[in-house]
Amino acid sequence: MSKYQTLLYYCYTTIQNAEQFAADHLKFCKSIGLTGRIIVADEGLNGTVSGAPEACQAYMDAVMADERFAKTEFKIDNVDEPSFVKMHVRYKSEIVHSGLRDPQIINPNIRTGKHLEPVDFLAMKDRDDVVILDVRSNYEHSLGKFKNAITLDIENFRDFPDKINELAQYKDKKILTYCTGGIKCEKASALLLQEGFEDVYQLHGGIIKYGKEAGGEDFEGKCYVFDNRLAVDVNSVNPVTISTCRNCGKTTDKMINCANPECNEHFTQCEECGTQMEGCCSAECQTHPRKRVYDGTGYYVKVPQPVNVKKVKVAEA
Repeated sequence: MSKYQTLLYYCYTTIQNAEQFAADHLKFCKSIGLTGRIIVADEGLNGTVSGAPEACQAYMDAVMADERFAKTEFKIDNVDEPSFVKMHVRYKSEIVHSGLRDPQIINPNIRTGKHLEPVDFLAMKDRDDVVILDVRSNYEHSLGKFKNAITLDIENFRDFPDKINELAQYKDKKILTYCTGGIKCEKASALLLQEGFEDVYQLHGGIIKYGKEAGGEDFEGKCYVFDNRLAVDVNSVNPVTISTCRNCGKTTDKMINCANPECNEHFTQCEECGTQMEGCCSAECQTHPRKRVYDGTGYYVKVPQPVNVKKVKVAEA
């Protein structure tokens, strides 16, 4: 049995005094021995935390006991070691950065795509009247995606609204959106509905839940995750690797961050090139004076900068 667990979750709900909640939540997480990364905003909670099973259970019990978060669903992975080194809880303007901050226009608690359970998504995805839409960033879908899925050329989810016009040709189709855990689809599907798409769905629980409940069938490659694992297996039915090494073109599913902290690009790189390039994406990055030591994992502990709450609130006004 694995010694640790990793929890992935989100919940759209109104949090009063969210900045103070974030500070208190950080103290609580540390008190029970968790590591992880949590984003708190006025609109809700989004996190991945890791720790001993008893600590993870205590965390889930505490979150579910708060009526604001009673509908939260946790995706639980058993892991051999904690998926983070430190514990961070940050207050931000959104729990996933989209630029869609006006709750009068986009509010997942009021209107969003129809939720499809994994088995229902599996049953629908190959129909002629269906289009599967990946709403994740380039580095994520380059590592793994559903077979025949439409992908968008976006560096960050905040670029998604600008790509809506590219999807106009599919307005007469059923649009099945998906992402890692479901959080991006809540706003992406809501925006599609706002823009006149009439038949919009979202994969409930995202790729992670689909892997657990539907065997990950027809998900090609691995799923990028935002912790020190970087990539996880999804498909136990018909797995295949679709990603290639950026440097030599060899098939590989190893995802890393560039060792140059000023680049920090997410990309796939084989073991041989990783050793030769010292975990860098290019010769230029390899000679950078701030290059981090490459230990073979390509994961580096992030040191988040404090959010200027006053600046955020002024920008939203």
